[in-house]
Amino acid sequence: MRGQIMPQTVELPDDLADALTDEASRLGLSLPDYAVRLLTAARPSAASVRCGADLVAFWRAEGLVGSRPDIAESQSEARRLRNQAQHRGSTPTS
Repeated sequence: MRGQIMPQTVELPDDLADALTDEASRLGLSLPDYAVRLLTAARPSAASVRCGADLVAFWRAEGLVGSRPDIAESQSEARRLRNQAQHRGSTPTS
């Protein structure tokens, strides 16, 4: 919940406005909602992450949980990425 809304006007260079509009659209957000997300994320947070549950709650609040519908099996994907990282730079053997 965002609380009381105070209308604001911000003048942006055309290229920045276009880039922000494109990114908002890609995320399925309106430009004002995307701007609120960016500004909120840029503010220092008073609440720190103290445990895994706090981190997951933060991810949910930021819209990150479920943001990759192309990954059906998250644990398998995590194993694949971990394996890829562990073998980065190694020479394949024949």
